[in-house]
Amino acid sequence: MATVRSAHTVWNGDLFNGKGDVTLDSSGLGTYDVTWKARAEEANGKTSPEELIAAAHSACFSMAFSNGLAEAGKTAERIETSADVTFVPGTGITESRLKVTAVVPGLTAEEFTDIAEAAKSGCPVSQALAGIKISLDATLES
Repeated sequence: MATVRSAHTVWNGDLFNGKGDVTLDSSGLGTYDVTWKARAEEANGKTSPEELIAAAHSACFSMAFSNGLAEAGKTAERIETSADVTFVPGTGITESRLKVTAVVPGLTAEEFTDIAEAAKSGCPVSQALAGIKISLDATLES
């Protein structure tokens, strides 16, 4: 069964001086300020489309990685994933850099790398970002 998640934005003013409010409708978790300056320069307490994509990518990868581990008969004690999404004004989103550190008892380094790479390519957010560079830095901790 397909699921649909929704958000909406109300924007006021022009691109460079205006501002918007992004509301996460499906979860009801909140409304967040967004501006061009927060997107192209410093966040200063506001969000951007790239930060929201980074949040989605790190969560999606963690889920895909956890599932890959389960399929291999392993369970992680801890998975910590970050995503850094690069936006270049005039060009667009150019890269998402995933970094994962995990504690997985009984998993070899080779198995860890294979499962992490499969999660990177199999994660639905990675697939949605197929037109950009996606890199992965994966560390297995003991």
